[in-house]
Amino acid sequence: MIRPDLSLPIPERIEAAHFIGIGGSGMSGLARMFLARGIRVSGSDRSDSAALRDLAALGARVAIGHDAAHLGDADTVIHTGAIWPENPEYVTAKERGMPVIHRSQALHWLIGGRRLVSVAGAHGKTTSTGMIVTALRELGIDPSFVSGGVIAQLGSSSGPGVDDLFVVEADESDGTFLLYDTSIALITNVDADHLDHYGTAEAFDDAFVRFAAEAREAVVISADDAGARRVRARLEHPRVVTFGTDADADVRVSGIRTDGPVVFTVHAGGESVEARLGIPGRHNAINATGAVAVLLSLGLPLEPAVRAVETFAGTVRRFELHGIARGVSVYDDYAHHPTEVAAALAAARSVVGEGRLIAVHQPHTYSRTLQMSGEFARVLEEYADHTVVLDVYGAREDPVAGVTGALVSEAFRDPDRVRYVPDWQDAADYAATVARPGDYVITLGCGDVYRIVPQLLASLARAED
Repeated sequence: MIRPDLSLPIPERIEAAHFIGIGGSGMSGLARMFLARGIRVSGSDRSDSAALRDLAALGARVAIGHDAAHLGDADTVIHTGAIWPENPEYVTAKERGMPVIHRSQALHWLIGGRRLVSVAGAHGKTTSTGMIVTALRELGIDPSFVSGGVIAQLGSSSGPGVDDLFVVEADESDGTFLLYDTSIALITNVDADHLDHYGTAEAFDDAFVRFAAEAREAVVISADDAGARRVRARLEHPRVVTFGTDADADVRVSGIRTDGPVVFTVHAGGESVEARLGIPGRHNAINATGAVAVLLSLGLPLEPAVRAVETFAGTVRRFELHGIARGVSVYDDYAHHPTEVAAALAAARSVVGEGRLIAVHQPHTYSRTLQMSGEFARVLEEYADHTVVLDVYGAREDPVAGVTGALVSEAFRDPDRVRYVPDWQDAADYAATVARPGDYVITLGCGDVYRIVPQLLASLARAED
């Protein structure tokens, strides 16, 4: 892993950019934006993907694997923190004295001086960003945006806009969300995470306090989340807007019903508007309320704001249906923190009816698995009927001796409701033996667990024979 050095100068002019790790959701979105600016784009990633093929179709020069020769005629190199210092493209660019900048610096360069809405928080960032962007477009405003996931009805995680407004999903994982000149900051929650970077929960809180304090126009922050309340208590910002179910929230949500489409009422400024979402989950009613609070902070009226947020159709890898085999629906979700897993499974529970939930959980990073295996087990056991645990997706981390998916399965109180199966084909076959018509199988994780979906569908189909 490479820790971003935000002190490095960002070039004033970029004509040819090379992206190391171009296939990731955030990096591919940035690359699209660079292409839209008329900048030549090249990039590499360790494996092929639909994102790489889409970029190639748009005119990018992409390569599988990492090699110094891939740098070509690039004048600037853009990288993620997930690459290793030994990456040959990174090493060669440094040796040549080329500008080598972190993806957050590239995003800062793209934003320029536009009015910026930054969405931060341990959970709910991508959905909230998608809600804000789609609502603004519904209201006739055309913002530029960069999100961490593909917005379903737009078919992209990024896009250029004609108006002087930019919406970004601001990444707190490595502190880079502090780089941006934010006008309106949305904080969905402050649930301590990424302690491999911050070290302590207190340092995590400190970063959010600074992020909020530097917002030039307004801070929109959860009134329900304990961490957000800690941050709120430390703020001296002149304009703080709270949202949530709390009775004192400035933009309050009440009457949340999840037995079918999510229905709720949003209250603000003495007005009340009933809302209905096309995506499931109590948490999404709260995400929608935060998005409405941002729209109000931008000067939009309550009812049009609510109606615009209602049009949001979801994001890719958030409770996304991939297929049905033998009457079993197979979904994929990006959830990779216990709070997110609980929200995803609670949303699934609200629509599965009489069926059962079978979770296929891929732990993400060795540090999080070591710190939170017990919490993952508790949440999975509470919300899923049965769980299949895969091995750890290490991402940017080296393997840690003794840290495997077994840490999660061994923390279950009822061993009959969990099975640790590190081999993916064995895991798919086992899930197929557990599932019955009407059940949902849900893959959970922000690594590559979505790649097991075709195996799950094939195993379910074979079980029908």
